[in-house]
Amino acid sequence: MINLSAALDRVLILSWEHVLPIVMAVVFTITLIRYARTISTEKQQHFIHLIAVFISITVVAFHIYHMILGDYDFKNDLPLYLCSLLGVIIPVYTYYKRYWMFEILVFWIIAGTLQAVITPDISEGFPSLDYFRYWIVHLGLLIVIFYSIFVFRLKPKLKSVFKSFFALQVYVILMISANFLLDSNYFYLNSKPESASVLDYFGEWPYYIIICQLIIIPLFLIIYLPFYFRRNHLANN
Repeated sequence: MINLSAALDRVLILSWEHVLPIVMAVVFTITLIRYARTISTEKQQHFIHLIAVFISITVVAFHIYHMILGDYDFKNDLPLYLCSLLGVIIPVYTYYKRYWMFEILVFWIIAGTLQAVITPDISEGFPSLDYFRYWIVHLGLLIVIFYSIFVFRLKPKLKSVFKSFFALQVYVILMISANFLLDSNYFYLNSKPESASVLDYFGEWPYYIIICQLIIIPLFLIIYLPFYFRRNHLANN
């Protein structure tokens, strides 16, 4: 069997392996949104749901592949990290398109996924399976949420900030329980990622967790600001 994830060098920040996928995703997203605005609502829904299904299949296929190889660690490799979990369940959102789902996901995805895009944690570079899985999931989630904003015209409200925060606390509690039972490190609650990340500026465990909790609502409020100013601008015109 061909090993599609043979050990390659870790992806470096600002290398071509880092920058090129982002540029391609930006071009694709702009093109997709412009095209989607010219078609029917039914087709708009169909296109984004196909993208969400593709993201989900990518995550599931990645895990099945490693199970087949026999190098899968059920204690540490389950798709329970936030972005992987969102990658699995994102078709539920694009199928039902409930506003309360958008309220939660808009902040989770923009805050969490953007950090992963800016400081990627990819141990195996191009052309490994993990490399493609990482970018399809993280950039794909951003495509879904920006599509919702600019095509479906969905906008969060101020109370959405707090809904998303409290939903995140539920996820954190579940991951604390999973880490305790599996002796794992999902959501990096027991230690920071190996690669460089914003967590490096927040001290060692448990201080980086405490600091992250303190800045979540301010961060969500910053994400909300453009929507607030846009709403006020429309109200005054």
